[in-house]
Amino acid sequence: MAWYIVRRLLQMIPVFLGATLLIYALVFLVPGDPIHALAGDKPMTPAVEAQLRARYHLDRPFIVQYLLYLKGIFTLDFGTAFSGRPVRDELARAFPITIKLAFMAVLIEGIFGVVFGLIAGLRKGKLFDSTLLVVSLIIIAVPIFVIGFLAQFVLGVKWGIAPVTVTGKASVGELLVPAFVLGSLSFAYVLRLTRNSVAENMSADYVRTATAKGLSRPRVVTVHILRNSMIPVITFLGADLGALIGGAVVTEGIFNIPGVGGTLYQAITRGEPPTVVSFVTVLIVIFLISNLIIDLLYAALDPRIRYA
Repeated sequence: MAWYIVRRLLQMIPVFLGATLLIYALVFLVPGDPIHALAGDKPMTPAVEAQLRARYHLDRPFIVQYLLYLKGIFTLDFGTAFSGRPVRDELARAFPITIKLAFMAVLIEGIFGVVFGLIAGLRKGKLFDSTLLVVSLIIIAVPIFVIGFLAQFVLGVKWGIAPVTVTGKASVGELLVPAFVLGSLSFAYVLRLTRNSVAENMSADYVRTATAKGLSRPRVVTVHILRNSMIPVITFLGADLGALIGGAVVTEGIFNIPGVGGTLYQAITRGEPPTVVSFVTVLIVIFLISNLIIDLLYAALDPRIRYA
């Protein structure tokens, strides 16, 4: 197990370097001059412009800028935003909020998706199963911003049972409705994935053998059917965690959440390479770590898997 973890960590190094290099190159190739965008309509003297370019290493070649950025990452120095604040402070402010929102969304979609998917799979072809399939298909078809505005209007404006926007504290109660909205699309996929996996495993030989041995129905369902059906679901949820953190821009915009989405969007519009690349780099690290955890969970779910 220890050697497997070390090997996977070593495999992450070229993935990390390639992804960060690609992101840095894309930001570098964005048309426009970030220094001129920072100045806006105000005139800037050549001396001030040269000082700013030297401060943000914009006077260096691309590869030198990238190597300096990598050096800053390994020393936990992500540079300075055009606002004058260290990017590390921006990361410390925005990421805890978005990670909290994403984890809540994953818990909601995982718990409700697995429960309803299990029931639908055990009742395959019946009314409950058909109803859930139709509902999940509707959720998949409706854009997330429509669900967000609808939830905001009905729950916040019409009924007044939930806050319309999220304050700077971003408490669990304030993030509950945005988490439901953010996890709604993935909930539909988890439900259908669990339902199909459960329905397929119900006809497996090991389930018939366990039933023939006289095991109780709850034990057969929880220990044999559900445990083996969770492998593709865990894979989806682990990959979805990184996707939710990076894709929370729409939800955070609707509910005015001061998280990664809003900060990243503002940095892109202002043309701030240090902020954009730093945020995306942290997203890459989170995605790689979540995939490593998924691989380690396989051995707990399927005893046939062993890491030599």
